[in-house]
Amino acid sequence: MGTNPVTKRVTSSITRHPLIWGVGWSVVFGAALVVAVSLDWHGLIDWLLIGLLVLPSTIATVLVLAATPRTHFEEMSSVFSHFFVRYLALVFGLTAWGLSVVVGAAISQSIQLGAEGKEDEIIGIGLDLMLVVVPVVAALLWAAFVLRCAWFLVRVRGWAEVPTADRVPPHLFERRPALRRVVVGLAHPVLFAVTGLVVAIAGPSGAGTLEITF
Repeated sequence: MGTNPVTKRVTSSITRHPLIWGVGWSVVFGAALVVAVSLDWHGLIDWLLIGLLVLPSTIATVLVLAATPRTHFEEMSSVFSHFFVRYLALVFGLTAWGLSVVVGAAISQSIQLGAEGKEDEIIGIGLDLMLVVVPVVAALLWAAFVLRCAWFLVRVRGWAEVPTADRVPPHLFERRPALRRVVVGLAHPVLFAVTGLVVAIAGPSGAGTLEITF
């Protein structure tokens, strides 16, 4: 049975321009997410659209980085870049931790004052506030993780849509060069960083809003 000409053309186009298709995919589902949020659709639909938006670049990035041994990074890394990236990661982590501590102390005092010593209300308000603080801290840590992975992608496959020379191990889809080309193309550092940061931004709001009256 022969391949449908339209399917063949689409497949060929994806193979030749994987990044363009990846960007188009993200734009379509990004626009759908904006519509869903503006029309106040169910939260599960928002999360489904976020998942679809990041799916291609995330899967491609996981495949590329999982197949790349740690020695590749050590060979390509300078002492400065190694410590600078570690420094940025620590800054993000410290910021997230500091936010949780400072906000936690502030809301603890506010709860005590607002609930007027009523234990049940204190616990209830505290749990509600944690549902707001935890997603924000998790989003900061996720953003740090995404940016670090994007930086590794730059070192492994560069900035080109389809790099002519990369450091991705040859055993990744060695017998399927077209699929390898698509995966490496979708694992673009900018595409992964942008879609990953969308999750970091949309995640806390997707967890819901909180209104508390003291």
